[in-house]
Amino acid sequence: MISNIGIPGLILILVLALIVFGPKKLPELGRAVGQTLREFKRSTKGLIEEELEVELDPLSSQKQLEKKDM
Repeated sequence: MISNIGIPGLILILVLALIVFGPKKLPELGRAVGQTLREFKRSTKGLIEEELEVELDPLSSQKQLEKKDM
């Protein structure tokens, strides 16, 4: 969907954002979006690593469950 926008569409979106939010608020919004994306990426990476650990090493997870039962 985003790939269909093109350069003129991006310029239009940036100009509209500049008009709506103003030049002082725009950098703050950019930082907030960047931090949100970074945190989302970090969380999904953590979830994927946890799933891989469970799938790749089922014996260790089974041993951990046995330890919890004792």
